[in-house]
Parts: sequence; structure tokens; C-alpha cells
Amino acid sequence: ACAVVLALGGGSWARLGSNGAWVPLLAQRGVAVAPLLPANCGFDVQGGWSPFFADKFAGQPFKSVAIGITTAQGQSFQRKGEFVATATGVEGSLVYAASSLLRDEIIRSGSATLTLDLLPDMPLEKVLAEVRHPRGSRSLSSHLKSRLHLEGIKSAILHERLSKEAMNDPAQLAAAIKALPITLQAARPIDEAISTAGGVLFEVLTPGLMLESVPGVFCAGEMLDWEAPTGGYLLQACFASGAAAGQGALAYLRR
Repeated sequence: ACAVVLALGGGSWARLGSNGAWVPLLAQRGVAVAPLLPANCGFDVQGGWSPFFADKFAGQPFKSVAIGITTAQGQSFQRKGEFVATATGVEGSLVYAASSLLRDEIIRSGSATLTLDLLPDMPLEKVLAEVRHPRGSRSLSSHLKSRLHLEGIKSAILHERLSKEAMNDPAQLAAAIKALPITLQAARPIDEAISTAGGVLFEVLTPGLMLESVPGVFCAGEMLDWEAPTGGYLLQACFASGAAAGQGALAYLRR
């Protein structure tokens, strides 16, 4: 062929053909390729969940929460939304949105910590006042449900992460409700990820997405070294790069 457009995907859908098998083939031709890494992915919690929490709450969502992250390099992320507890950690839309920061921090430092705000629409002072409200003969769980509507997985994560002493200390409990630290130790395997980061470096491509070292061969889609939020952004960027590579191929043929 006089021109070829490669749109071979990343490495996260091996069962559908996107297995990254093209990486060594292009590397053999001198094409610089950044390692493929999981993106829009879940993570394992450091030390794992307790058997009780994993058995009872795996698959259940944290709704109307917020997470915050600040990396050692000073990058920050803060967003409201929801995510899901898994048998080994966390996944879901809110986690996916922060996955690049979390993954890169784990690569650099060995772990990454996010803070979970269980009541993002209520200031700390209000939470503390409700926690301190006299509860009479009610249990702490009943008190939190009545005063703050904390129950189910939101109540369970507090018991999971806090000591008995901290649970019974209003200041520590209120602080945890607003900023509960959860340390992650690893991204889930690449074949479980929605997409991948890494791929052919833009530095070895022409503006028309042709490989400078292999004239007539163009690259598009997820095999390029970029990543985007899951959903429409990811799809749109793939479509746009496909159009750019196609136009580049047409211009090359005309020359």
C-alpha cells in the first residue's frame, strides 16, 4: 500500500483485539512508544478491605460524595460524584476521573491517598455540631443516621477506617466524615481498564500523524500517547485523530 492508517487501539481490551501487540512491531522499526498503562481504571486499597466490608459492600456505590487528591508534585483534584467499592478497592466514574493522578502518584511514590468527603454539601462545623448533639440511649450508628443521614456503606467505611476511640471522639469522627483518608496501593490490571495511557509519542509523528521513521504509515486513536476522561471525550478524541490521520494520508498521497 502507498499509505496505511494504523488504528490498533491501546491494550485494555485484549478479548476484542486491542492487546497492544503492535508495540514491539513498531519499536523494531525505531518508533518511540511510551509504555501502555491503565487509564480510567480502578485501584486496590492498601492492605485491602476487611472480610466483612468486602463481603457486605463490594459492588455498592458511594453516592453524593466528593474526593480530593493532592500529589507530592502539588497537583490537586477535587470533585463531587459517586464511585463504587469493589472486593479489593474502588472504581467508578469519580475514581476514573482522578485515575491519571492516582496512577502516576503510585508509580512515583508507591501509593496514593485520596480523601473522601461523605457529606460534601455540609460544612465541618455543622457536621461537628450534629455529631456532638446529645444522643441519649441511641447507638452511635442510629445517631449518625438520624442526625446526618449516614447509613449503609457510608457508615460502614467509618467503622472500617477508624478506631473505636476515634469513632467515639466527636472531633475525630467529624473530621473523618469530611476528609477520610483512603490509601491506594496499585491500579487494577490493564486488561480491566476502560482505556490506556501511553503509546506512540507525538514527537515522532508529523503534524499529519505520519511516522517520521516510516513514511506512508499513519497512527490514530488510542495507540497515540494521550489519555482523556472516559466516555464522550475519549471517543471524540479517537474520532478526531482518525480524521486527522486520514487527511494526512490523503495529503501524502497527493504529494
